[in-house]
Amino acid sequence: MKFQILALGLLAQALVSVPAAAQGSEPPWVPQARSVATSVPPKLLAVLQDEIVRNGPEGAISTCRDQAPALARAASEQSGWQVRRVSLRNRNPKAVPDAWERAALEDFDRRAAAGEPLARLERAETVEKDGRTVQRYMRALPTIDLCMNCHGTPDRVTDAVTARLKSLYPDDRAVGYRVGEIRGAMTLVRSVP
Repeated sequence: MKFQILALGLLAQALVSVPAAAQGSEPPWVPQARSVATSVPPKLLAVLQDEIVRNGPEGAISTCRDQAPALARAASEQSGWQVRRVSLRNRNPKAVPDAWERAALEDFDRRAAAGEPLARLERAETVEKDGRTVQRYMRALPTIDLCMNCHGTPDRVTDAVTARLKSLYPDDRAVGYRVGEIRGAMTLVRSVP
């Protein structure tokens, strides 16, 4: 339990760390986007941690399936951004990245492989999308030990979790991660105000 609380604290710290190079040189809307992107994961992790204590990792799968989109919707409604999670190895079929998100995730993987701290892996741009000018922001989601219950290597995922995942996500690609790898990203988009 102490380790999980420590892991949540470390994740929260990694998610809100502001890259030194970005301070002062970023567009004025980026701090708000960063704040929105970093607000969702700690809430989801707290809910998952409670569910794991009550019903084990296999019980937390449905909670994650229901609560992650609900938390993203709530963040969207409160902030005016469209918020969701995406991954190159998605579990949920709705978490497939578009071309811009895919390019950002691939860039995050290259930067992480080159040794850049995961807390610095973010991307912010104003781009054209579907004929309108939008602001886009992404922030990498690191894999922590708690994630290994359902996203880890076969030695870390129980048979009960594997069976539950297969029943809910027959095309699941979100396994085989190790602690410290990029699991995906929070992605935000909004029309230029």
